[in-house]
Amino acid sequence: MNLRSLYNFFLICLIFSVTSCSQKPVFKEYKTLFQIGDQQEWATKNWNDKNWKERIKLVPDGQIFWSRTKVDILKTPDPLKLYGLRLEVYGEYEVYWDGVLIGKNGNPGQEAMLPPEGKLWATFSIPTHLTEEGEHLLAIRSSLYYFPDHTGIWSLDVDYYDDLLTDRLIETSYMHIFAGAFLIISFYFLFLFLNNKNEYPTLIFSVCCFLVFALVLTVFSKDYLPIHYSLHVIRLQIISSLLLGISFLIPFYFSMQFPYSRRGLLLILYAGVLIFIFLVKHHAFDFKAVSMVLSMWCFSFGVVSYGAYKNVRGARLVLVTLLLSMVIFLASGFVISLYTGLGLILLGMLYLLSLNIKAQRLAYENSLVQSTRLRLELLKKNIQPHFLMNTLTSLIDWIEETPKKGVLFIEALAREFDLFNQIENKTLIPIAQEIALCRTHLEIMEYRKEINYSWQEEGIDIEQKIPPGILHTLLENGITHSLPLEDNSIKFKLIFESNSNYKCYTFLTFATRGRQATTNREDGTGLKYVKARLTESYHEQWDFTSEPVNHGWKNTIKIYS
Repeated sequence: MNLRSLYNFFLICLIFSVTSCSQKPVFKEYKTLFQIGDQQEWATKNWNDKNWKERIKLVPDGQIFWSRTKVDILKTPDPLKLYGLRLEVYGEYEVYWDGVLIGKNGNPGQEAMLPPEGKLWATFSIPTHLTEEGEHLLAIRSSLYYFPDHTGIWSLDVDYYDDLLTDRLIETSYMHIFAGAFLIISFYFLFLFLNNKNEYPTLIFSVCCFLVFALVLTVFSKDYLPIHYSLHVIRLQIISSLLLGISFLIPFYFSMQFPYSRRGLLLILYAGVLIFIFLVKHHAFDFKAVSMVLSMWCFSFGVVSYGAYKNVRGARLVLVTLLLSMVIFLASGFVISLYTGLGLILLGMLYLLSLNIKAQRLAYENSLVQSTRLRLELLKKNIQPHFLMNTLTSLIDWIEETPKKGVLFIEALAREFDLFNQIENKTLIPIAQEIALCRTHLEIMEYRKEINYSWQEEGIDIEQKIPPGILHTLLENGITHSLPLEDNSIKFKLIFESNSNYKCYTFLTFATRGRQATTNREDGTGLKYVKARLTESYHEQWDFTSEPVNHGWKNTIKIYS
């Protein structure tokens, strides 16, 4: 699955998740009145409730209390169809419609003696003869043992009974498709991160997608899991915790994509604001959810606006998605705007990741092309006529003067070409093989130039691997651009150091510098080859310096973990 198809799949799921059929309501609800006590007559339609209260703050010790709500049916149901009643009410209760018991949810008044029973969201069918157009009465006999301060009807809906059962499941199925898209994307980018563990924005995006997946699953679990009202607070705490993580990670992701000054300090302050919102008003879950989401939007908008001001690629499109999510928030309810907004924001984050991945791919392909070209240049350099003529001339002299050393010269030359043949198509080779190539080259050059070359090593780990030819290239530069010391010698030393953060190769040349180093000198073919090889194998996780020192020349290669 490529990024374009993933993007389209995500967009289709977003459209499905926010597309729902709306229809004209068939009822009108009036205010609810309450009374502590227990009289069966309170269920009747014509009972005089003018002295009842509009609110009860506390019902202690699981006492029985009643609520009465007038409901107007605006349309008589179609023949052979039943109206139903869907309620979200804290407590265990019995439901009466026009004085007739139509359902029971738990054991009101017996909660202290019996285990929890019933569920927070319940659906009941209404008898056909009680659903004519006109005024009706909903009476509920309740007890609240676990949360005595949560009295009231939190949600009431009257519609066709079959529709009440199926519409929620259809909506839930769409949202689970939406959640499944987030889960797939989460795993996809998690695997991308595991292949390149330095790409932390990829990991953050993966975690954000998984948190949104978990959020959708937790919110819509109520439609197929029987959740007792005593457990509802735990569900709300999980939702708040998921929103806390999402509200921090999304602005943190944008901060990594659009860096700004004092980023660490501002992120710490923002995290403090989120934690304060999370901890304040322990039971005000709606307040916490809205506050955290708005804080996330404001901080993200500020960061992305800064990126757009600095003309960072992709910032303007992400800014448009943020503005669009705010328009949806102002034009619709919180639930719809939450998932639509999160979907749009994550699409913007996905777009930024696609830009980064494309840039990395192009850079990698360019490094491969450059590495191949430079590898061919170096191979050509080693077999070019000038090199061969000088080598053959030296070889003829040695054969004429000292045949045995001439044979050794030929064997050294053969070994070097054999080693080149073994490594030139590889990306990484053992450090021992690279050192063998350098020693062989020094042996050849010693015959050619009649200079005493020596090689030393310190701290070498034979288990390490490096790109082929980079030390050989630095060695050639040292031979070409250096003059021997007074004792007609040039010394080379390779030092290896490592810790938890990086591995370091230091290549020293002990000689008289043959030319004056300049800081503005353009890299030659050899140094370009070294840098291209390092980029090919380690991307941007390396550092290379080459500088003159008192004893000659110093080259340092750092490879970061």
